[in-house]
Amino acid sequence: MAAESDYEYDLLVIGAGSGGVRAARMAAAAGAKVAIAEDRYLGGTCVNVGCVPKKLYAYAAHFHDSFDDAAGFGWQLSEPATFDWATLRDNKTCEIKRLNGIYQRMLESTGVKLLDARAELVDSHTVALKDVNGVSYARAEKILLATGGWPWIPDFPGKEHALDSNQVFDLDTFPKRFLVLGGGYIAVEFASIFNGLGSETHLIYRGDLFLKQFDHEVREFTRTEMEKKGVNLHFNANIERIETAGASYNVHLTTGEMLEVDAVLAATGRKANIQGLGLKTLGIQLDGEGKIPVNERYETLVPSILALGDLTAGPELTPVAIAEAMQLVDYHFKDATPAPLDYTTVPTAVFCQPNIGTVGLSEEGARQKLAKIRVYSTQFRAMKHTLSGSQERTLMKLIVDDATDVVVGAHMVGEEAGEIIQGIAIAVRAGLTKQDFDLTVGIHPTGAEEFVTLRTVTRH
Repeated sequence: MAAESDYEYDLLVIGAGSGGVRAARMAAAAGAKVAIAEDRYLGGTCVNVGCVPKKLYAYAAHFHDSFDDAAGFGWQLSEPATFDWATLRDNKTCEIKRLNGIYQRMLESTGVKLLDARAELVDSHTVALKDVNGVSYARAEKILLATGGWPWIPDFPGKEHALDSNQVFDLDTFPKRFLVLGGGYIAVEFASIFNGLGSETHLIYRGDLFLKQFDHEVREFTRTEMEKKGVNLHFNANIERIETAGASYNVHLTTGEMLEVDAVLAATGRKANIQGLGLKTLGIQLDGEGKIPVNERYETLVPSILALGDLTAGPELTPVAIAEAMQLVDYHFKDATPAPLDYTTVPTAVFCQPNIGTVGLSEEGARQKLAKIRVYSTQFRAMKHTLSGSQERTLMKLIVDDATDVVVGAHMVGEEAGEIIQGIAIAVRAGLTKQDFDLTVGIHPTGAEEFVTLRTVTRH
């Protein structure tokens, strides 16, 4: 073990995404000497090519419906609404630059040293820092790997013509015909976004139904609502090959169908971003999912090398990485033993149209885990649409453990589902019962009040 003076830093973080930045800031605030190495952009995937720009684009896509809805309330547009892609794209870029600056100031204000370099592990306490000036070295008592995930595209002829989810935000021109390959939340979100912005949109998925990790009723309801909004869904299909056709592409499917489109997005998942990290040098092996195994203290096989977020098992969500960072700092720099994170009650949202919000067990998961359950669900046309004329419907659903009356799952598909489920998640995390929900007075008239007025068991 090297002497304390042998280390330049108590903690050196590789990767300035949400988890890495939070760990660096909190460790520095606890008195540690901290550096963070990043060679791309501050804020990681979420700020630059993930949650933030995606949500901004989802807002933009929603205006299409809002303009249509307004007519029933007496509002008339003097001219047909038009959409300018460049304005959205460039305003998004300006906002991200602003956020990059905020991240830099947050780190600097807590005394974290910013290293504009690509870092690679040399040994258990040393990293090589590669930048335009060459290679230098830094030593730290602990090294945290927080490099997140990176898009992955499967092999097929013409794959080089497909965009990944990092590239789709900055297209030079808006695609009038857009194709998405994939069945996860990123694919579903971008299909809704480009459809809402005015593209003729196709979603191709190899399975029977998208969002396979979600509640089945939620999946079916979302499928119906997306089809009503004009998204062309192609299930049990895959891309066989992509061929250029002038400025457009001919996409041949395994079903024999051919679609001519202006852009193809392969939203086919993300893998741990470990290329060039030097894991093999230290003998750190990946698990079957391509993730880095860690213990409850976020330590790898080499105790001085830590990892969190999308590099490890668990939900690939920004708030999860942030929560893990807080725990990591408690363990290693505050000499505390925090309660383990409860990954079973992590809420999440899918910003498709309409939105999905969910927390806890799906109906299928509850049936596997519990002896007997009660399911309460309702589908309705929101009050807003009695005048707007829209046929969009909302789904709300509670899953209850029959033996304890505890609400173990809550699900919603509808406008602002993520905003509503965030509050419901507190109740599910706290282990509140269906009676607690029943005794809560609703806010009328809102859609959210349905969660405290559900009385009829739809099935056991």
